[in-house]
Amino acid sequence: MERRDEQPQVAAAPGGPLDRRAELSEFLRSRRARLKPEDVGLPDFGRHRRVPGLRREELAQLAGVSVAYYTRLEQGNGRNVSAEVLDSIARALRLTNAEHAHLTHLAKPKSHKKKPAARQQQVRSSLCRLLDTMDGVPAYIVGRRAEILAWNRMAAAVFGDWAELPATERNWARLVFLRPEYRDLFIDWEQKAIDIVCALRMDAGCYPDDPRLSALVGELSVKSEEFRRLWATHDVREKSHGVKRLHHPLVGDLSLNFESFRLADDSDVSLVAYHAEPGSTSAESLRLLASWGTDATRAVPSA
Repeated sequence: MERRDEQPQVAAAPGGPLDRRAELSEFLRSRRARLKPEDVGLPDFGRHRRVPGLRREELAQLAGVSVAYYTRLEQGNGRNVSAEVLDSIARALRLTNAEHAHLTHLAKPKSHKKKPAARQQQVRSSLCRLLDTMDGVPAYIVGRRAEILAWNRMAAAVFGDWAELPATERNWARLVFLRPEYRDLFIDWEQKAIDIVCALRMDAGCYPDDPRLSALVGELSVKSEEFRRLWATHDVREKSHGVKRLHHPLVGDLSLNFESFRLADDSDVSLVAYHAEPGSTSAESLRLLASWGTDATRAVPSA
């Protein structure tokens, strides 16, 4: 099992603390813009509409609040908004559970005095041993900001030997957006990129004052046009399971199911494990990678 506990050093990057009021405003605008009147049972007056999606007046009517009240909220003033009103607005906007939670975090931020956003996340030694026992199963632990905190030998064989990277580079966002070799590794690179941006958006809602997250977003915004495009959508979602299709330089195409488990004592940390369908070509490929050991890790992206 590979692990590094040193404190990451984040290089200075454009972008100060994330503006929670601006984030709230843009999120509500973007969710309102994606809805058409016919989607919510309202008449559509066609070409005379000046804005994409619903008007503020229409959204306020659906949510059962005054136009002035909703306007103040969409301008970023969520200081006195109640949970009941947020629930009504979430229903009117057809928000998913993840989007509803994000809206609540933006409008009514919680105090994180007991768990500072900028603290270094730690991985318990028992979890490290658990990763070691998952023989033949690629698995890693990921924290806030898409930081890769720990991983086992099979994860290195499949995704790259992260031990060869500086601590600041062990981050899924930097790997996917800034390293061309990961475009080759993920067959559906765009979906992987979307998943990462959605997760970072969720982090930004929970920890808008996190300086390391702000620096990461600023750096990626400067260096990656794709990141800027996806960040501007304000999309959020949580993905706890699914299928990833990879093109590995040694064994070719892999189709792996993954499951993500949040830790009970730290919801900002997740264990992610991959497996192949029994008897499949991908399962045989994983067995080959396991038998090759360190030779396999040298063949996947690491520099």
